[in-house]
Amino acid sequence: MNTVTTISDQKKVGMVSLGCPKALVDSERILTRLRADGYAMSPDYAGADVVLVNTCGFLDSAKEESLAAIGEAIAENGRVIVTGCMGDEADAIRAAHPQVLAITGAHQYEDVVAAVHAAAPPGQGPFVDLIPQPDIKLTPRHYSYLKISEGCNHSCSFCIIPDLRGKLASRRIDAVLREAEKLVAAGTRELLVISQDTSAYGVDTRHDARQWKGREVRAHMTDLARELGQLRTPEGQTPWTRLHYVYPYPHVDAVIPLMAEGLLTPYLDIPFQHASPSVLKRMKRPANEAKVLERLKSWRDICPDIAVRSSFVVGFPGETEADFNYLVDWLEEAQLDRVGAFRFEPVAGARANALPDHVPEEVKEERYARLMEVTARISAAKLEAKIGRTLPVIIDEVGEPDEDGDIGATGRSQADAPEIDGNVYLRNVPQSLAPGDFVMAEIEDADAHDLFGAIA
Repeated sequence: MNTVTTISDQKKVGMVSLGCPKALVDSERILTRLRADGYAMSPDYAGADVVLVNTCGFLDSAKEESLAAIGEAIAENGRVIVTGCMGDEADAIRAAHPQVLAITGAHQYEDVVAAVHAAAPPGQGPFVDLIPQPDIKLTPRHYSYLKISEGCNHSCSFCIIPDLRGKLASRRIDAVLREAEKLVAAGTRELLVISQDTSAYGVDTRHDARQWKGREVRAHMTDLARELGQLRTPEGQTPWTRLHYVYPYPHVDAVIPLMAEGLLTPYLDIPFQHASPSVLKRMKRPANEAKVLERLKSWRDICPDIAVRSSFVVGFPGETEADFNYLVDWLEEAQLDRVGAFRFEPVAGARANALPDHVPEEVKEERYARLMEVTARISAAKLEAKIGRTLPVIIDEVGEPDEDGDIGATGRSQADAPEIDGNVYLRNVPQSLAPGDFVMAEIEDADAHDLFGAIA
């Protein structure tokens, strides 16, 4: 007679993950460790024995969102542990929510797990350790974030990330490649390489070399990019690999030919933040002397389909109308594919707060609106130029048939990272289409942000 053994008293953990993709990776690691310790995951507050809130502490608005999320978790469940970037402000958290059970800082995995064990001791049965435990993913199966380092060595005047996450600490190159290989074998079709400064990967370890597949590979962005370009899916396809948070150091030029060869996704996420030399100097931004416009042209000469995305801050202390106009003129010439903008917001502990000549809020709003108008016009023209082309698209979601039996799908082109860029909306797709599939799509229409078409 067959018997079924159940795990008695299995405790459940809920998770609220806020902030950037790097924090999302932290959440995945915490939950993976907890599941290996015998915990189950709860999709809601009601079923959880304890709730983890992974906070963001980069901006005051993010801190307010984190405090609100903690408050909601306490109201809905009552047993809450706080971790993440705002964990360094335990006094502020306890002042707002004295009921929290424990508070830990960013990527303090052992402390978080210990706090969960104390709040809800695991009810492990005798067989839990024998159960294979795959890593937990909080993203869809077909794309994954690959974090290559923690922390940052820069001292930008508006940022407190080094205070929250410490100095640059790069992962071993063989460990990163092993994780990437494992993710692709398990169904990942798109790798999103993230860190605080991807270009600086390995600087702290003097680009320590390791053996990988019978050859020596350095902990260096160019070596990493080349090796990731060798990965293949179980079906023999080359997965998309995007590089995020890339500072435009000279060695970045070496990865552009890999994009032209189809080994890397032709996409660079570069946090320029501004273009005016005087503003960049006050921001204490690295690499602000780089002749970026010339390099953008050379990258496009090598790889015409390269998409460059960036983000910019308007209203930084001391930003004059001339500085802002310099930025607008620069954007007109740079013709970046994707642009995000933020109004300057003081962050507790950031040195920019002490700078003179803070920009009035109404001026920030006016400049923000003007910048968004310019970048939307540039984006619309770039997307309109793609009408009539056939582009590779990765499918994110397949809809249900409408009254005529037509099925629509949402995907992304190589110029679109998930959740931050645009989409490609496809009509009349086959019912067999699934998330993670690659298709060739004929582009029929476009607006300022998205493309529309059908499978070629």
